[in-house]
Amino acid sequence: MEKKKFKLGLLPKLLIAIVLGIIIGQFFPVWFCRVVVTASSIFSSFLKFIIPLMIVAYVTMGIADLKSGAGKLLLITVALAYGSTLIAGSASYLVSASLFPSFMSEGALEQIAATADNSLVSYISISIPPLLDTLSAVVLAFVLGLCLSTLRGKTIGDTLYNGMKDFSGIIDQVLHRVIIPLLPLYVCGTFIDMTKSGKTYAILGILWKVFLVVIIMHLVCIFLQFCVAGAVSHKSPFKMIRNQIPGYTTALGTQSSAATIPVNLQCAAADGVSEQIRNFVVPLCANIHMAGSMITITACATAVCLMNQLPISLATVVPFIMTLGVAMVASPGAPGGSIMTALPFLYMIFGAEAGDPNGPICAIMVALYITQDSFGTACNVSGDNAIGVIVETIYQKFINKSSASV
Repeated sequence: MEKKKFKLGLLPKLLIAIVLGIIIGQFFPVWFCRVVVTASSIFSSFLKFIIPLMIVAYVTMGIADLKSGAGKLLLITVALAYGSTLIAGSASYLVSASLFPSFMSEGALEQIAATADNSLVSYISISIPPLLDTLSAVVLAFVLGLCLSTLRGKTIGDTLYNGMKDFSGIIDQVLHRVIIPLLPLYVCGTFIDMTKSGKTYAILGILWKVFLVVIIMHLVCIFLQFCVAGAVSHKSPFKMIRNQIPGYTTALGTQSSAATIPVNLQCAAADGVSEQIRNFVVPLCANIHMAGSMITITACATAVCLMNQLPISLATVVPFIMTLGVAMVASPGAPGGSIMTALPFLYMIFGAEAGDPNGPICAIMVALYITQDSFGTACNVSGDNAIGVIVETIYQKFINKSSASV
């Protein structure tokens, strides 16, 4: 019998990268640290080049594939998923803005601010200009996606759709074979730089508290979603939460909404959702419902702004949440996929300079997000079944009844 090869997950790799970055920055000579920072810098330039292509590939195909299912059910499910994501992100900001300032001691903030100009300089700098800027990529993806969804099979054929599908597959290979494997190098280089400049310990002293608050917000979000589903369907939210445990634990282990679909379908069946509705809602929401990921991204962005004394308010956060709620429709089905989708939009919160995917602030965002990615994914998939229960109730009470009476 062939033994299964042991495979280290992305989260352990990132934790190892953070520890290595601190050790190298603390004990290794400056020239060696600059070598790693140089490699990290080259990777970040490549990442900046790939991000607009990711948006075009994933968002186009995500919208183009939103064609399955009855029109009314599709609209209801999308509205519930998008509304849940917006509410979760807004609530996350309000909680974070209330609690996080108490985590930021004056000494830690002064230490971080004092090291702003102490960054290591890479030996070489390679600029790889993106083919499109972020906004152009988003607009192009929406135009292509909406037109393909509406016109494919009617007034135009499948040639462009199949071409975009192949292009999406190519970008998927780049993501899985290059971007995700090299993320630990990116994070390691950032923590080497932070350690050499003297800000690592001040930042880590804040981040563990942020981590704890975010996980609590995930659990509260799941509880409230099932309470709403229970109120609509007249079912026990506690029973539905108990039914969701297999899906939650599977998502924790896989860090992928897509990989959790088979188990989540069983959880939906246990909640009494009909086969027709669960086979439609669960796979669809695996791609469009990102409440847990939005909680994490918004909380992390708030914490990073407060640490770096950047201005942040509900007026800047809400447009970011609304934009990201749409862009994450097709976030790649890999650990860290949502934060990769979010990177080009971080300028909306941090400003153009600080929000550069090339910069250290975005690297901190990536590291902080991925340490909580499995919990965010588990929150996403749990909410999918709460939405399934609501859609089932609406379907049985209104749509199915009106169809039967005609």
